[in-house]
Amino acid sequence: MHAQRRYTLTASCPDRVGIVARVAAFIADNQGWILETSHHADEDTQRYFMRIEMKADSLPFDLAEFRRRFQPIANEFQMDWRIADSAVKKRLVVLVSKQEHCLYDLLARWQSKELDVDIPCVISNHETFRGFVEWHGIPFHHVPVTAQNKAAANAEIARLFEAARGDIMVLARYMQIIPAELCEKYPGRILNIHHSFLPSFVGAKPYHQAHQRGVKLIGATCHFVTAELDAGPIIEQDTVRIDHGDTVDDLVRYGKDIEKAVLARGLRYHVEDRVLLNGNRTVVFR
Repeated sequence: MHAQRRYTLTASCPDRVGIVARVAAFIADNQGWILETSHHADEDTQRYFMRIEMKADSLPFDLAEFRRRFQPIANEFQMDWRIADSAVKKRLVVLVSKQEHCLYDLLARWQSKELDVDIPCVISNHETFRGFVEWHGIPFHHVPVTAQNKAAANAEIARLFEAARGDIMVLARYMQIIPAELCEKYPGRILNIHHSFLPSFVGAKPYHQAHQRGVKLIGATCHFVTAELDAGPIIEQDTVRIDHGDTVDDLVRYGKDIEKAVLARGLRYHVEDRVLLNGNRTVVFR
């Protein structure tokens, strides 16, 4: 990431001639200094995607005035757009159950400043990691989930997320299904790490499924959460080769390393505003 403060403009719109010229001219006419730019034209959807980083101090106005002045251009091109300020850290609420590896990895990256976010709280349906989380100075909320209280538990999770002013909800091996109403309330804001190379082996025990099927590769997938289980837009994936001699326990052990790396990469792309939704797919400007 760049050391200096920057504004990041992301946008998508129906594809047509003149989009880049119009946006670049607006930035240049206001003395904006572009640090990085990425573009993609999708032939299937006929939509255009862009991401532009600018030096914040090169512009003669603040973010609110940028939004006001840019809105007519956005209207002209029918843009879905947003602009983010690197000085405002995104607020990450982590959900976890009883698997520790992804939580440990995220907090280590956060503590070392590699992951440049605020973590206002961790929520879990078990007490297992209270001491570990609170040792890091992060509030820990225990929200038990049973077959009888799922609606109330999910309502409490939503309340805690709102109270924490969360921007992103990360399911770091949180082994409960997020209900449709939460998915619809926070579209594009809930990330999950699934321990298979989706769309293969959705649902529970994917390593057992992979072992029974005799696959030669296993993987992990970071994706947005939608009402359809393990079917949201994919952000990042990776694999590792296995063979006939590997047991289910071996697959679980190999998979933990991939899960940590894939979640960290996918989350970083999202935090840095590099992920744009394209229907049930994503455009990721790495």
